[in-house]
Amino acid sequence: MRHYVKHSRKAILATGISLALSGCAVLPRSGPDDGAIARGAETTLSSAEVQALKTKYALLDINNSVLPYFKETLLTSFAPGFKGGRTQAPAIPVGIGDTVKVTIFESSSGGLFIPAESGSRPGNFVELPDQTIDRSGTIRVPYVGRVRAAGYSAGAIENAIVKALQNRAIEPQAMVTISSSRSSQVTILGDVGRSQKIDINANGERILDVLSRSGGISGPAEEAYITLTRKGRKSRVQFKTIIDNPRENVYVYPEDNIFVDRERRTFVAMGATGLLGRVDFKETDLTLAEAIGEVGGLNDERADPAQVFVYRPVHRKTLLKAGADLETIDETMVPTVFRLNMREPGSLFLAQKFAMQDKDILYVSNADSIEIFKVLDFISGVTGAAAKTVGNVNATKLSAESLAR
Repeated sequence: MRHYVKHSRKAILATGISLALSGCAVLPRSGPDDGAIARGAETTLSSAEVQALKTKYALLDINNSVLPYFKETLLTSFAPGFKGGRTQAPAIPVGIGDTVKVTIFESSSGGLFIPAESGSRPGNFVELPDQTIDRSGTIRVPYVGRVRAAGYSAGAIENAIVKALQNRAIEPQAMVTISSSRSSQVTILGDVGRSQKIDINANGERILDVLSRSGGISGPAEEAYITLTRKGRKSRVQFKTIIDNPRENVYVYPEDNIFVDRERRTFVAMGATGLLGRVDFKETDLTLAEAIGEVGGLNDERADPAQVFVYRPVHRKTLLKAGADLETIDETMVPTVFRLNMREPGSLFLAQKFAMQDKDILYVSNADSIEIFKVLDFISGVTGAAAKTVGNVNATKLSAESLAR
């Protein structure tokens, strides 16, 4: 009997070790295993073909030499293409559809507009009725005819009228006043208090000015993006970028389109972290240290602090500046893995400066010992069950022998 029990224990132990090391299907599963999936496929790439299709990526350790290239989130800018940082408002010409008032002065009576019998009177001027600049871009002035107005400033129109009257009126002067401006408008759309067209103030207005006149943005500031479109040129930046950088708060021009939208900014936490899944950016600027804090830090029982990774695509030019060797990688946006060794005392300072970006993946690897413990736990469970089974067999046999006596 003892020989049988000893032999059974050895057999079960060997079977348990074999099953643990081979990962066979006796373990609980929530779905089909990899073998079943492979067997059920209609077609399969060979190992050589799979190897050829593997993603090439760059691996960068986060250190003081790499960090300067990734301290800030890289975003597009209004400044280069839309005359950012200008200290003076643009000169805004009148256009088709605008309404103007023309006033003509003469130095004394007896001229074209002030009859002699009227005598001298204060101002010696005449006001013409308001006129809308027609589709030909002109207005009409008595004794002058059509005067081109669209595309010109009020001062330029005044000069044109005076020049046409110089040899006919007595020391003429002209004043052009814009009564209403339909051509100098910007369109505000999207997540704002009220979508509308806004007349641009003659003193000039910037993006934040017209946004405030539309009731401001209606969503969270950290999720808001501003798209500016001007004559076929388009750029999109975060709202907070405009707030933080005065150069991005550019002057608007007639016929500009400003669109405000929201974009949920998230990162994904995987591996040995306290919280797994998709996590929202609660602030516009999020560092790696803050991201780790958002997911509850590293799992003390599983994580390898030396293997903290951030996955993201990075522009080739940026990686070359950082000193990466990309000779075997042709992509413009290079799949990149950043690694931080949090066993180093100074790593937390690096994590405080490394900027997370939208759609990053934060992955913390399991410590090597964890995989060994998984196997040992499984073996322990199998051998424990085996010992219990043998004990039950012995007890049953003894009971049967007792009843037979």
